[in-house]
Amino acid sequence: MPAEWEDQEAVLMAFPHADTDWGACLDDARRQFARIIAELTRHGDKVILLAQNASETWQFIRDWFYKELCDGCGLDLLEIVETDYNDTWTRDYGPLSVVNNATGTPLALDFGFNAWGLKFPANLDNQVNAKLCANGIISPGFYMDCRDIILEGGSIESDGYGTLLTTSECLLSPNRNPTYSRPELEEMLKQRLGVNRVLWLDHGHIAGDDTDSHIDTLCRFAPYGIILYTAAGEPYEAGYEERKAMFRQLSTFRTSEGRPYHLVELPLPDPIYDDEGNQLAATYANFLVTPRNVYVPSYGQPRKDRLAAMTVQSVYHDRSIIPVDCRTLIRQGGSLHCSTMQIYPGVLRRKLNDN
Repeated sequence: MPAEWEDQEAVLMAFPHADTDWGACLDDARRQFARIIAELTRHGDKVILLAQNASETWQFIRDWFYKELCDGCGLDLLEIVETDYNDTWTRDYGPLSVVNNATGTPLALDFGFNAWGLKFPANLDNQVNAKLCANGIISPGFYMDCRDIILEGGSIESDGYGTLLTTSECLLSPNRNPTYSRPELEEMLKQRLGVNRVLWLDHGHIAGDDTDSHIDTLCRFAPYGIILYTAAGEPYEAGYEERKAMFRQLSTFRTSEGRPYHLVELPLPDPIYDDEGNQLAATYANFLVTPRNVYVPSYGQPRKDRLAAMTVQSVYHDRSIIPVDCRTLIRQGGSLHCSTMQIYPGVLRRKLNDN
């Protein structure tokens, strides 16, 4: 399984529609997704966008580009694919790319998705990858059905050298894979993803998170033996003790060569609440890496937003750092990384730009 900072062909997203959880704030959500698409495509990253109604979605995005940006720059890097889906979190139901190191041949692995342990409907989300294969978006020869295992893309991190990082709270949840023991699940992950070892993080939580502590809310692999991790914050903040314990455990982890990881701290955003007073799951760890850029969430907190961007820049000094305001995204429990899934070159058959 390649690391996220390796080569990519496109980013998969899904546009909010009235039957998603965005129904109560649909216009805000659509503008939020249009902004993300604009940032990606204007900086040279291709987007494949799932839409319930392709023509209406194309019209909305094109109108938004010309109204907000005064031009259509980037629209040539957008392809819209009409299909059904329950919600917009493609990180967790989109295909996971793996590559045969000997031949360079990629595969799109289609793992099972049950909406974070049966919390929400997922019947349509769970069929998206198979439909992308059936309609020729994913090359049929490069598709593999792995839906006998429940696995969300946001729950795992690969360093590209055979190490997988995940959280025990998520992967060992009884509502995901109750028939598999930890050793059995670890062996299956090794076989399917081509990794040699799995690092299990037993601590860490972001207030408002309903994914059972996805790794991409807490800490992320980066090149050269680096792990970016979310700060504990202040003792009075929710999840402080869990994040302190996370840091202590990360300090015990070793690379495959036996060296300690270089741990780089990301700030913890100030608490953000919804209209009912519930804290939302804001985290800077939910950034997206592409071959030329790193898209970092921002939350209207100038000092911490700048610090997060500078911290990521210190690690990804060869890429442009692009802040993306994600205050609307977190209203439904996710952020930037959750709403995107990178696709490795060669997985896609149909050419882009044929809207």
